[in-house]
Amino acid sequence: MTDQANDRNRPQQVERLNRIYLHLDRLEHNMRVLERCVEGRPLWPCVKANAYGHGAVPIARRLLTLGHNRLAVADVAEAAALTESGIDATFMVLAPALPEHAEALVTLGCEPVVCTLEMLRALSGAAHALGRTVPVHVKVDTGMGRIGIRPDGVGEFLEACAGHPGVIIRGIMSHFARADEADKAFSHAQTEVFRGAVEQARAFGIEYAHMANSAAIFDVPEAHFDAARPGVSIYGLAPSATIANPQVQELEPVLEWKTRIAFLNELPAGAGVSYGHAYRTARPSLLAVLLVGYGDGLSRGLSNNLDVLIGGVRCPQVGRITMDSTLVDVTALRGRVNTGDEAVLIGRQGDERVTVDELADRLGTINYEVVTGIQTRVPRIAVQGPEH
Repeated sequence: MTDQANDRNRPQQVERLNRIYLHLDRLEHNMRVLERCVEGRPLWPCVKANAYGHGAVPIARRLLTLGHNRLAVADVAEAAALTESGIDATFMVLAPALPEHAEALVTLGCEPVVCTLEMLRALSGAAHALGRTVPVHVKVDTGMGRIGIRPDGVGEFLEACAGHPGVIIRGIMSHFARADEADKAFSHAQTEVFRGAVEQARAFGIEYAHMANSAAIFDVPEAHFDAARPGVSIYGLAPSATIANPQVQELEPVLEWKTRIAFLNELPAGAGVSYGHAYRTARPSLLAVLLVGYGDGLSRGLSNNLDVLIGGVRCPQVGRITMDSTLVDVTALRGRVNTGDEAVLIGRQGDERVTVDELADRLGTINYEVVTGIQTRVPRIAVQGPEH
């Protein structure tokens, strides 16, 4: 068979109708907002969980161009995947690792969070075997009740760190439990506990004390210390609706989720729709079929409780959302809607807008869960401005 024949038999590149668009200009804007809040302190953006569902590789790549070369990930596997994708950054690994991960952490040049002597020994051994050093960040539990050493054990643990060859104490850190709430009393108390730990750590020559997440960046300025770890805010999402700092209103959502109409179906009044006939048409209806479902991360819990933007109009989703498709009532657009038309799940179309927070409210959850739930089979397309 000739090369020409092979070319004819080779399938063309197929693009999914269902896509995430990432507005990287908005990412840059959000980082500038946060930089103003922390007044020149370094920001270490969190790109864990596939950059909160946005797509870790394009997000990390843009952050590097903006000068943010220390990125926070959940575990060493995320650091390895980003490294293999060509992201040349220093990865702070936030979750506790097991000794079996020590060699990989050192090989990749990660800065792991530590709070056990067992992990200290493993890291020291791996550093010695590889002829390297490993910078660590000591985690102090100031009230989260999750991981970390107790505040009264900070001095003893830092002594242990100093006694392990190859281990460098780069930072001391903690994490807020309630900084996204309107009442900041507990957050102020946590900050004071951490401040005591920091005073002990300074004697060991640490470079950084860091505690502030997105909520604290806006509302707990005394917790900014030497660096901050923004998460959801870099993606243009508010940590909660109770943030008092008006600068949170300047954030711009990075993500838009769009698809296109694959099929239009005329149904008579009284027709059952989708599995279980959880919806029946009250009139002769025109339904648009969208090839997006819970297999893509569009929660089944939004069934019969979702508006989709089509033709600049809010159109109700009807019937149960299925794995790969969902139905939208476009009867009001009859004669003005066609297959191939754009449908917006999250984002703006004309004068209308559907936000991540709206979907979170309808689901009774938080915006974090909505975006991190978007599956990797949905392509992430990076764009630089308002036009795609």
